[in-house]
Amino acid sequence: MPMPESLMRDLPASAYRDGTPQTLTPEQEALKRELYEKIPARRRKFIDRIGYDAWDPFQKPNDPMELRTDVTQRTTQQLIREFLQSRRHSPDSKSGTDNAYAQGALACALGIVNRDDKYLGAYDFAVWYHELLRKEGHIL
Repeated sequence: MPMPESLMRDLPASAYRDGTPQTLTPEQEALKRELYEKIPARRRKFIDRIGYDAWDPFQKPNDPMELRTDVTQRTTQQLIREFLQSRRHSPDSKSGTDNAYAQGALACALGIVNRDDKYLGAYDFAVWYHELLRKEGHIL
């Protein structure tokens, strides 16, 4: 699935670099030499250490890092933000803004999005327990 353009703009450049050397056009080679000449001598030490030929001031983009999403195509961050906002507005929620509460919700969201059996088991138990309470009349 291609990444939306709005998300790609927010990714750091390091997420794209793949480190493979690319073939430079004569214009790019001239610009590379010009850039090298303009760099102060102290800064050139890095380039000299890796070698001028290995230095690539025009690193090409690589595929961006994978952003994990759940079946609703939301990231963990999006899920947590929506969940915590919904809990703040809920009249029966006392701990919707508590830090430990938010950390627990984040751990569950990460586990579920990453399909970790520990958190999938906790989720299945919570759903089962909620249905049990409803069936026995403890909740509406």
